[in-house]
Amino acid sequence: MSEVEANTGGGGKEQDRFLPVANIGLIMRRAVPENGKIARDARESIQECVSEFISFITSEASDKCVKERRKTINDNDIIWSLGTLGFEEYVEPLKIYLNNYREEQMVAEKERELEEEEAQKSPSKIVADSLSQISRSSTFLPNIGVCLNASNLCGGTF
Repeated sequence: MSEVEANTGGGGKEQDRFLPVANIGLIMRRAVPENGKIARDARESIQECVSEFISFITSEASDKCVKERRKTINDNDIIWSLGTLGFEEYVEPLKIYLNNYREEQMVAEKERELEEEEAQKSPSKIVADSLSQISRSSTFLPNIGVCLNASNLCGGTF
């Protein structure tokens, strides 16, 4: 067995079990002054540490799922494993982050649904709805109207 196979648990390339070093470098660069540099071996060391940390947390969550006879690791399993393995100070911030993320995803999904509904409307209905919204807007000036031309829309006064 080669050294690479021994380091990866017997199968595959070592780099296949690590996060991409370019992504690690981008994250690290956020914490370094603009004119600062990060050595390649530093990026690679962090790459290995981060990958090991993820494997460590995931392994604990996986063990929990096996004991509970489940096949899918979910976010609650990861949060549980963080607490179990001594990273309690990350549990509450991660819960808050996940709740905020879920709320943002729900809002984005509703916006997509509204956009899809809007796209399915006929062009004349879209124009009528837009004009209606403009007229209800607090920035609408009563002496400015909209003239519709067969080839384009233009602003005009009445």
